[in-house]
Amino acid sequence: MVPTSAPGPRRLAAASRTTAVLALALAAALPACDRAASPDPRPRGDTLLRSGPATDEPETAAVATSKPTPKPPSAMTDADWRARLTPIQYHVTREKGTERAFTGKYWDCHEDGTYRCVCCGEVLFTSDQKFDSGCGWPSFDKPAPGAKIAEHRDTSHGMIRTEVTCAHCGAHLGHVFDDGPTATGLRYCINSASIDLQKKGDLQKKSDAPTLGDTPSGDTPSPSTPPAK
Repeated sequence: MVPTSAPGPRRLAAASRTTAVLALALAAALPACDRAASPDPRPRGDTLLRSGPATDEPETAAVATSKPTPKPPSAMTDADWRARLTPIQYHVTREKGTERAFTGKYWDCHEDGTYRCVCCGEVLFTSDQKFDSGCGWPSFDKPAPGAKIAEHRDTSHGMIRTEVTCAHCGAHLGHVFDDGPTATGLRYCINSASIDLQKKGDLQKKSDAPTLGDTPSGDTPSPSTPPAK
């Protein structure tokens, strides 16, 4: 058997350099791994209920363009929703669909008012929170005061996103992203088919109108006059 010779100085020096390089690479990789494993500051796993900023002001949009459901949303059947909604509204809100960019009713809308859930009439956003993101869908930087919007982790289509739904009836609205240009840092990307704008002028007219049973100036209603619908 031929004895194995001991490694020379050059071989030892090369091995030391290799070990040092590997150690440096490992040290540099560890912080990156820690960053990747650190929890996202905004919950993405379980459902998160996000509310709009609290306010002491009374809600001005007292009468909804999209009327409340005739029975609790949990009791609404698929047939009920189909009868209540248009095909695109049903597809977006009940089947989690998405309208094509730059085709929705409100992507380029600049009118003042309140945006309500098209399914149940709940207030979701106002024109004060709306901005032009250039994405082709209505964009808002936060929910309306007192509005409640639920967030859910969405892994469909090979992406990880945060779906937003109406917390009252579960209607799919769109998604929220962390790339908003305002102080909130949020961009609620919402389908036009999931919301209904109650214009500011309409709100004033409806708030000034007498409710059923009221009589202007204290007059007694004529029995031949049918009630307002």
